[in-house]
Amino acid sequence: MEGNPLRIVFIVNPISGVGKHRAIEKLVAGRFDGTGISPAILYTNGPGHATILAAEAARDGVEIVAAVGGDGTVNETAAGLVGTETALAIVPSGSGNGLARHLGIPMNLKKALDLIRHGKIIKIDTATINDQLFVNVAGIGFDAAVARKFAEAGTRGFSTYFRITTSSYMNYKPKQYSLVIDGKVVKRRALLISFANSSQFGNNTTLDPGASVDDGYIDVCIVGKMPYWKALLYAPLLFLKRFDRTKYIEIIRAKEVVLRRKKGRNVHLDGEARKMGKELTMRVNPLSLRVVVP
Repeated sequence: MEGNPLRIVFIVNPISGVGKHRAIEKLVAGRFDGTGISPAILYTNGPGHATILAAEAARDGVEIVAAVGGDGTVNETAAGLVGTETALAIVPSGSGNGLARHLGIPMNLKKALDLIRHGKIIKIDTATINDQLFVNVAGIGFDAAVARKFAEAGTRGFSTYFRITTSSYMNYKPKQYSLVIDGKVVKRRALLISFANSSQFGNNTTLDPGASVDDGYIDVCIVGKMPYWKALLYAPLLFLKRFDRTKYIEIIRAKEVVLRRKKGRNVHLDGEARKMGKELTMRVNPLSLRVVVP
């Protein structure tokens, strides 16, 4: 990045991920002392607080707001920055860190902090479901049910997520969905439907390696249920970025989707579960968020 921004605000989620954020004050001091940059560190006190803090920083003309946490913290922080000139930086310290991994942001905190000073700023797409923002991946069905259980588990990290996923899979019944995708009607019975802005679902798992954050589209990933033994066999393909080659996934690029289901159920937005009604409307907001990247 040419020149140094005058002000950076770090928004820290104190309950995110596996506790990496605890060293942030010392690391920020060590990385920014003597640089002429004036960093401030703010802590969230509950759901939605990061959005308020980010929006206040943008109104005050802060050049960069850094989300210190996981995809949920990134989501809330981005919600306060969409459509502004303030750029989002990501200091990954969550469980999945999906958007950070897609953008090539280092998982090492020191390197992520250095990137804020030396990276570049690009614009990426965001999207909404029923006017609620997501920046990485949103979804319904099985992964939304897992997201709800994960939020209630009391512990974080990949091991907890894996345990919940494997224990829930056998008893989960696929649901019937009706979608209108850019005017075309599509009806499917699916295990889950994901709306992918990026290729990364977190923890280096990938359903859709072709997803792009700046193409003006969201990739609708419709996944069918397979036998449990086959799910175990195919699971490594998620890490090898080859699951899209199987017959169990259909990917349709879209700018707007209206989805109808029989009951109001959970929807996850960047991994955070929220209850929504029977009808969902997804819309893309092209190039609406400035982000610091390598």
